[in-house]
Amino acid sequence: MPEPDGSLARFLAPAQVAELLSIEVDEVIALVMEGRLHGSQLGSPARWRVETASLEEYLAEQAEEARRMALWHQSHAASFPEVWGNTPLSHG
Repeated sequence: MPEPDGSLARFLAPAQVAELLSIEVDEVIALVMEGRLHGSQLGSPARWRVETASLEEYLAEQAEEARRMALWHQSHAASFPEVWGNTPLSHG
């Protein structure tokens, strides 16, 4: 049931998280077990639920990691001419 104000619910089922991340449900549970996502077993019978805020934090961390990796690759690509000697180095 959606929240009245249109925002996401506080908890999501692992299947919902899996669909959002384009991964399998087992991988979502593994992320919870690793502590990368925060989840709890709720209800009767108990079923896993993932905190929406935790998912948002995880996505932000993944985006930051991708940004840093892109910058790292750019910095290494930019230094290749100096490594291979195709560009004269100035000595000062």
